Amino acid sequence: MVGTNAIRGSRVGSGPMGESERGESAPRVIVSYWCANGHETRPSFAKDDEIEIPETWDCPRCGLPAGTDRDNPPEAPRIEPYKTHLAYVKERRSDDDGAALLAEALEALRARGYGGGSVQG
Repeated sequence: MVGTNAIRGSRVGSGPMGESERGESAPRVIVSYWCANGHETRPSFAKDDEIEIPETWDCPRCGLPAGTDRDNPPEAPRIEPYKTHLAYVKERRSDDDGAALLAEALEALRARGYGGGSVQG
């Protein structure tokens, strides 16, 4: 018969989960949170007078913020799209400023002997 020579043992902490080993657990309160996609999350918190239950909780399914009001969940945060380096430059400089800087850079290159007429300014 196969398997009769198996070594049997136990791991530390693998015994039955009992209050006698670990002590009494603190009283808990379960709070429901709903996100804009309708997902419900129910984390539990220790029932204590000093504990503050958060107003929002991150939904583990979609990552959106969730609130305790099922009919009025928090709105999803606005995510700004990635901006290129050129977009940031255009925020700081007008087209006229850019043209003036380009003309100045081309003038400096021509003064050093680069660009021999192939660069239009």
